[in-house]
Amino acid sequence: MYSVRVEASFAAAHFLSHYRGKCENLHGHNYRVLLWAAGETLDSGGMLADFGLLKKSLKEVIACLDHRNLNDNPVFQNDPSAERIARYIYDALKIKLPENAVKASLLRAVEVFETPDSMARYEENQGD
Repeated sequence: MYSVRVEASFAAAHFLSHYRGKCENLHGHNYRVLLWAAGETLDSGGMLADFGLLKKSLKEVIACLDHRNLNDNPVFQNDPSAERIARYIYDALKIKLPENAVKASLLRAVEVFETPDSMARYEENQGD
């Protein structure tokens, strides 16, 4: 199995409505997002997927999150946790990758770092 990874970043504000502590107050993060792709077959050029196309797809997806208050996006149900952000980006990438000539089936996981040492990961169960 081959794996590749690209990353991009965005800045956004949020607060967690159902959290008690400092994160219930409006604050911001410089999010770092990792897109993981994997597969068993390489193309004729010896690549699993074009890094440039993967990064383009990721940047297009996160553009709508950049410099926003994430609580304004109803998909996060007023609690834009790193876990929900990772799922949102993953689901959007499944649609965006084929538009940019990348097989959506290669998508394995999305990791969202709120800080250098705090990260959430979303991946679908690939075994079933």
